[in-house]
Amino acid sequence: LANWSIQKLMQRGFVPVMPPDMVRTHVSEGCGFQPRGEDASFHSQVYKVNHGDLCLAGTSEVALAGMHINDVLERASLPRRFVGFSHCFRTEVASSGVANKGLYRLHQFSKSEMFVFCRAADSKALHEQLVDTQCEIIEELGLHARVLEMPTEELGAPAHRKIDIEAWMPGRGGYGEVTSASNCTDYQARRLGIRTVGDDGKYEFVHTLNGTAVAIPRMIVAIMEQHQQPDGSIRIPEPLVPFMMGKTAITAV
Repeated sequence: LANWSIQKLMQRGFVPVMPPDMVRTHVSEGCGFQPRGEDASFHSQVYKVNHGDLCLAGTSEVALAGMHINDVLERASLPRRFVGFSHCFRTEVASSGVANKGLYRLHQFSKSEMFVFCRAADSKALHEQLVDTQCEIIEELGLHARVLEMPTEELGAPAHRKIDIEAWMPGRGGYGEVTSASNCTDYQARRLGIRTVGDDGKYEFVHTLNGTAVAIPRMIVAIMEQHQQPDGSIRIPEPLVPFMMGKTAITAV
């Protein structure tokens, strides 16, 4: 899944990056990873490293955004598209119940993530392109899913607009989120000091966008549950067969 998604995105002009697992706390906060509500603390969302100003990254979005902290990007170089593959760490302090057992919600998992720096005028169209790419990934894997426009109360601090895709997961008795795509406009760029030069020759903040390509554990859940055959075997989606040494199914040992 990781190799296939990264290869697919590289063909679309995304530059592959292997972000670090640890990031500076101020970069994480600048990206909007902060508590919601007055009683929450920063430590309730992320794992803090005891020694130094570091925390474990909840998503490669943080490190990818931080690559250009306090930079002025050339207009001609925009949009800049990156795909990061990294470990992600979540405390999941508010999660409980049977629905969160197994692979669906983990403290550590791997994910390939799309990230874009662009001019303000282009962010809406590029956000739609990210969602189209996510839909294509879901369709090529042969998964039944639905696309949701998230209401304002479901948006995190940085997101101006957010689209989720939920795949059907029979084991959960319903749909489960497998991707999301957010247009953060200039929220992150203002806090991280990422600018470009506008048409009038003055500095302006860029817009940032992010979107899941493949969150490995959740995609595995969707594939196993939707592609299980009557004999118990799991049919491997056609695009993944070359990455499975030609195997077309996973059978019990």
